[in-house]
Amino acid sequence: MIRLYGLLFLIDLVVLLVALIDCLSTDEHLVRNLPKVAWVFIILLFSPVGWIAWFVAGRPQQAARAGAGSQWRPGSGFPEDQRPSRRSIAPDDDPAFLRELARNRKADEEMFSKWEADLRRREEELRKRDDKPQEDN
Repeated sequence: MIRLYGLLFLIDLVVLLVALIDCLSTDEHLVRNLPKVAWVFIILLFSPVGWIAWFVAGRPQQAARAGAGSQWRPGSGFPEDQRPSRRSIAPDDDPAFLRELARNRKADEEMFSKWEADLRRREEELRKRDDKPQEDN
């Protein structure tokens, strides 16, 4: 009888650890019915009932997996928000990005030249103002 209880305790401990690891490794937004932290406490505090509840009511529902005999059907692909882009282009290969980069560089150079001209004008005004009091003496 003691061996049976020991075996049941080991089975409970192993399944508890599996449920706990599964809960902790599941993304927060995929966990059902309760927050992830609540599921961890339920699994730890209510040992056999907690992990059974996790596998029944908390674990994310698995989409129908493609088995050996299943066929691909139109519309059973990626959800729109998880759809991979058609083809990613590196920024230095994208003509639109390069055009925008050239436009930005040209605009920056124009702004810089305006700032330089404004700075030269202000320096000239300061020199003229500094030269006038010396002439008055």
